[in-house]
Amino acid sequence: MLLLRPSISAKLVSPSSLASRLAFSGSSTSSRSFFYTSALPKGGRARATNFLRTNPAVASQVRLLGAVSKPVARQTLFASHTSPVSASATFHHLKVDDAHHEQAPTAHVKLINWVRAQQSLLEPDNVHWCDGSQEEHDELVASMVERGVMIPLNDKLRPGSYLTRTDPADVARSESSTFICSRHEIDAGPTNNWVDPDVMRVNLEKSFHGSMRGRTMYVIPFCMGPIGSPLSRIGVQVTDSPFVVVNMRIMTRIGQPVLNVLGRDKEFVPCVHSVGKPLEPGDKDVPWPCNIAERKVVHFPESREIWSFGSGYGGNSLLGKKCLALRIASIMSRDEGSLAEHMLILGLTSPAGKKYYVAAAFPSACGKTNLAMMQPTLPGWKVQVVGDDINWMKFSPQDSRLYAINPEAGFFGVAPGTSAKTNPNAMETIRENTIFTNVALTEQGDVWWEGMTKKRPEGKVINWKGELWDPSMGDDKTPLAHPNSRFTVSVDQCPAKDPAWDDPNGVPISAIIFGGRRETTVPLVFQTKDWNHGVLVGATVASEKTAAAEGADVGQLRFDPFAMLPFAGYNMGDYFNHWLSMPDRVKDPSKLPKIFHVNWFRKDTDGKFMWPGFGDNSRVLKWIVDRLENPEDKSLYESTPIGFVPKPESLDISGIENDVKGGVMEKLLKVDNESYLSEVGKARDYFERFGKRFPNKLTKELDDLEYRLLKNEGV
Repeated sequence: MLLLRPSISAKLVSPSSLASRLAFSGSSTSSRSFFYTSALPKGGRARATNFLRTNPAVASQVRLLGAVSKPVARQTLFASHTSPVSASATFHHLKVDDAHHEQAPTAHVKLINWVRAQQSLLEPDNVHWCDGSQEEHDELVASMVERGVMIPLNDKLRPGSYLTRTDPADVARSESSTFICSRHEIDAGPTNNWVDPDVMRVNLEKSFHGSMRGRTMYVIPFCMGPIGSPLSRIGVQVTDSPFVVVNMRIMTRIGQPVLNVLGRDKEFVPCVHSVGKPLEPGDKDVPWPCNIAERKVVHFPESREIWSFGSGYGGNSLLGKKCLALRIASIMSRDEGSLAEHMLILGLTSPAGKKYYVAAAFPSACGKTNLAMMQPTLPGWKVQVVGDDINWMKFSPQDSRLYAINPEAGFFGVAPGTSAKTNPNAMETIRENTIFTNVALTEQGDVWWEGMTKKRPEGKVINWKGELWDPSMGDDKTPLAHPNSRFTVSVDQCPAKDPAWDDPNGVPISAIIFGGRRETTVPLVFQTKDWNHGVLVGATVASEKTAAAEGADVGQLRFDPFAMLPFAGYNMGDYFNHWLSMPDRVKDPSKLPKIFHVNWFRKDTDGKFMWPGFGDNSRVLKWIVDRLENPEDKSLYESTPIGFVPKPESLDISGIENDVKGGVMEKLLKVDNESYLSEVGKARDYFERFGKRFPNKLTKELDDLEYRLLKNEGV
């Protein structure tokens, strides 16, 4: 079959020339025209059926969703496997039954057959294999600027940066529409939504069949982690959203280098995404197509597949992120004896030049990025970021230590609350070459969100919904930026990136920190007595719910074990058991990271935060290092029923004495046994849902904690 890569005959429009027109003039811009030459197969359904008979590998993939169970309405089944964004015309002589042809973008038979199967199911007008080049990126962005999907920001204030507004209903991860479709419901566990996989595949067929009509299917080979690292994993995502492509280019490593590593037969995780809005002839597209009524994000653990339909929001559409890097990777790690966690990784260097790497697990929007990029207020201390969200760890057989990589290449950070005060390194990182989503747009052509400055910007402002606001309207307390508005930017731009942030061998982890938003009960910091006690502390992480996930119950307390509640791809009881198995997997369990818990969010009776936080959190990190270096020094801690809590004088508060005077430190470090006994009761109730899958070792740890609280005994 002869396939022609079409050329672009339309003139590209400079993004900067469109900024004011798109942002404030209210004039519409016409969609950019692409001219295609397609070699469509003759014979329609008969030709497709014959092809499937002679290509069993493809047929098995098509049968997965019953893609040919009914007549195809349009002859787009094998439309041009070409690029609508290529700058030059190129012939691809890709015989469907000859995947090894020298001009193919890959010689990987399984991959090409899988892509062909998705094309027959989704029926795109065109197919484009993404190469990850700057040229490809620039043309995709230019096309989205013309369509009004991306708004160029003022090039002097925010060079190379763009603003996007989503559909108001498509603004966050949708936990209610996220499914783990394991063969057996018990394997998904009570914390995941489960549907019988056979039933779900029928549902997916109805949704995905023809869902890319009138659109281009982009094929994105991507690598989670440094390309070539033994800790990395490869996925291939097909999507009909160019917005997803440009974001995946930031958040992962994409394109031809990934195909080169994939070779002819290496494994990959197949990922299918569609916004779910096919375009029939004459249909007019919208800037942010989505199909929220049919939204679903589906994972098949045994076959390592991901299918996402109806949403363009990052957490639902960038399938390398939460879907692969946590839900599927957690299953793969369980099987391999490693860990895939919702954790930041930072490098901490003392004034003496000694460096430690620390991992920390907090629920979404609870300060991971701020901690990972922190500028310490303690003189001589330095924090450098390896990653701010996801952490893959594996034991080294040489030294029994856990080594970690950040599988992502970018930050997908929460904008509100980010400022020069709370996170100056983040503000410097997003100074240029950044994609902003659902923030406000100022009259000067820059972005703004709540918390960036004390006051709203002067002049006219367009809020995240595209509505005009100016100071004369008054401040009605309605946010100008969505509470879950985001920025997408490369790690490589961060001035505080660690020199080893993309080391293919990973970095050795010395300490693991758990934490969440707790206004009462939980002290500023404590250390667990051992690994199993640390697993209990991780299993009982609880936090006030944030805006990172949908729902009206923001602020309500919920258990979020290991900050993995929305992300563990299998039964959480088995997940706890997996963590408990770690000491048995190494020659020297004493080399395991020490485990701590922190709480920056404790409030006084007036509802004010007692701890200054942000850069002053370095004082807590210093105490953690003191404990690592001087485990026998009893001047550093009090042994309490919940663990080792700092003595007030062991925390370095030089320079913030006035902020924590009047007994504040004592209140921050207080352990109230009665309050904690209530926590034990809540934990027992919560753990009952795991039934026989809940490990006996954790039941014993909880019993021991209750006994110590009743007897007021230390660990």
